[in-house]
Amino acid sequence: MKIVFLDAKTLGEEIDFSPFEQLGTVVKYPFSAPEEIQDRAIEADVLVINKVQITPATLPDPGKVKLICVTATGTNILDKEYLAEHGIQWRNVAGYSTESVAQHTFATLFYLLEHLRGYDDYVREGRYVNDREFTHFASTFHELNGSTWGILGLGAIGRRVAQIARVFGAEVIYCSASGAAPQEGYCQVDFDTLLRRSDILSIHAPFNEHTEGLMNEEAFRKMKPNAILLNMGRGKIICEEDLAAALNGGEIQAAGLDVLAQEPMAEDCPLRNVREKDRLLITPHVAWAAVESRQRLMQIVAGQIREFFATV
Repeated sequence: MKIVFLDAKTLGEEIDFSPFEQLGTVVKYPFSAPEEIQDRAIEADVLVINKVQITPATLPDPGKVKLICVTATGTNILDKEYLAEHGIQWRNVAGYSTESVAQHTFATLFYLLEHLRGYDDYVREGRYVNDREFTHFASTFHELNGSTWGILGLGAIGRRVAQIARVFGAEVIYCSASGAAPQEGYCQVDFDTLLRRSDILSIHAPFNEHTEGLMNEEAFRKMKPNAILLNMGRGKIICEEDLAAALNGGEIQAAGLDVLAQEPMAEDCPLRNVREKDRLLITPHVAWAAVESRQRLMQIVAGQIREFFATV
């Protein structure tokens, strides 16, 4: 069996590939341009991809390929009708990053909530040296206990975030953009109520027709001026130009984003125009990527390949 990784670099350098080497010959390409995919895939039995798109244009001759494994949950990079026409099966992975994303959600929140950048700068720049006061009140922060934490998208990650938020003493409410039935043990509200009541609003929803551009100018006007917005879902759920305006206008306190409409960030991204830098934290789509999460992902994918070939 020949297993070809078309964009192995997207999984990091410290990942153990030995589970795949036990299954067959492994070939790893750091990245693959669309025009390189055909030649690199032609002798493969299995393609393992993350961001590479598999379409009739990129893979006009599937050759020996029998299985395509996506090292992510989303599968919009696959032309599924085309794969079905050629008898090629595909697999994706869900649930591997719940702990990592939940952890990153709270890391982002506390960075913004407690103005950690400002305090760090204050000390690093030497302003704390021989100051007249032993503490520093230029910025203030509030306890998470007693606040209202709103969640958009109550899947596995949303539920884990809710569980942790409750441990901190927050009241948790949630909204389903698709109108799914209420989940037992959680307080479901409509979207307007979510916006009005949330002190922290975290997004853990997929990108689809229900969520595209949902967080826009109208939504930001309904939020509390001290609200903190966190997006760990998908970038296009937020209208970035409207968010920049809301931050610059003080309509919300701060935003922490791990996802953007275009990744890597575009040079003309509107969020680069946010004037007060401590109002905005952007991380480069790393919430999913704890070492344990990535290794768990690889074990799952190796298991999928093993299971597939055990039944053919």
